[in-house]
Amino acid sequence: MAVPGDPRVVTFTSRYAAGAMTEALLGLLRCPFCGTRLDVVGRDERFDWGVLGCQCCAYPVIAGIPVVVADNVTREAMHVMEAGDRARALTTVLGLDGPQAAAFNELVSGTPTYRDLLGVLGPDAEGTYFLHRFADPTFVMVEGVMRALGAAGGFGGGALLDLCGGTGHLTHLLSALAPSSLTVLADVYFWKLWLARRFVVPGVAAVCCDANQPLPFAPETFSATLLCDAYPYIWQRRMLASEMIRASTPDGAIVMPHLHSSLGENYAAGMSLTPAAYQGLFAAHGPRLLDDTALLDQAIDGGAIDLGATVTPEMLGDAPTLTLLASPRTGIFRRWPLPPLPPMRGELRVNPLYRVERRGAGSVLTLHFPTEEYDDEFGECRRYLPESLTIPGDASGAIDPAAAGVDVGALRRRKVLIDVPRGYL
Repeated sequence: MAVPGDPRVVTFTSRYAAGAMTEALLGLLRCPFCGTRLDVVGRDERFDWGVLGCQCCAYPVIAGIPVVVADNVTREAMHVMEAGDRARALTTVLGLDGPQAAAFNELVSGTPTYRDLLGVLGPDAEGTYFLHRFADPTFVMVEGVMRALGAAGGFGGGALLDLCGGTGHLTHLLSALAPSSLTVLADVYFWKLWLARRFVVPGVAAVCCDANQPLPFAPETFSATLLCDAYPYIWQRRMLASEMIRASTPDGAIVMPHLHSSLGENYAAGMSLTPAAYQGLFAAHGPRLLDDTALLDQAIDGGAIDLGATVTPEMLGDAPTLTLLASPRTGIFRRWPLPPLPPMRGELRVNPLYRVERRGAGSVLTLHFPTEEYDDEFGECRRYLPESLTIPGDASGAIDPAAAGVDVGALRRRKVLIDVPRGYL
């Protein structure tokens, strides 16, 4: 590995840094194959780069992210990193080569935004989904559920896990709702974690791991685990259910919103199961089912979320999606008034689903979907996003809440204005 203090390392770190790995995260990690602790074999001064070892494997830490995956790509990246070529180690785990790697390196030599880098790292429908994630209907529903769970004391004061959490939009929410807790983001795609740590939740504890393998965490670690939109794409669903329970504290909450039902119609349904099958997989942890339609209605209304309005599989019928909430803590299963939105932590921007046009002393916002497919899948956002409106001043960039001349709280609740991390747009 390169020698700490080498000026070339400083230059590289300043361009590619997303925050160092923390000792707190290291203490939670276990090998997914032998179950033993991961010890530091080698590291740089900041713990941006290093190697972790257990009794059977070695895993690299790249740009502050432990890659707890045993495959050829990870091994190649570790060998390249140990040879001193950190730039190529990073592009290797990012899945970039040739023109893509060159485009990425050119972007990070300047001051790119999250949107800019999505164009290289996720230049397809998934990138479009991520860019608009802070305001889509599923996010609105999950935000309501998690705010209610926080009001119910369902976070439990321990570590929180956003499993298969992508580029960290829900991690951003969790860390705002429980700022004193260690929040961990896990995903199998390194590029998503890198973007999350650099932009969406700067420096968040992140672990690259495969949910089709045992989870790389110690038993009874997480007082709340969130898994949204990904479970039907996991082949090893029975194993993952057992692993989520193992990694939860005895009274921890497992929250699985927007589960695709095999009895309904879904976009990219994955390997969906019936509501009864989902419930059966988590039988050891007190699972209950909730109706996603009712939850979205309540989240849009903004008054309360009824976690006690549990339903049977038969009551769900052919509903396309459902939410599973599992916890031995039966006290959380009731109606909870929604607390206010968390305080802003980034900058106030117009939802990127709006085109912004300056007219006189104001800005006209017109709703515009990026693709017909996006409109077809997420068009229900029209329930809270008006087709057009005018607000005072120049809304093309960051907006000063104190000088906005509008009810910022109301427009935040409706997702016309969103609190995004700096550098997102």
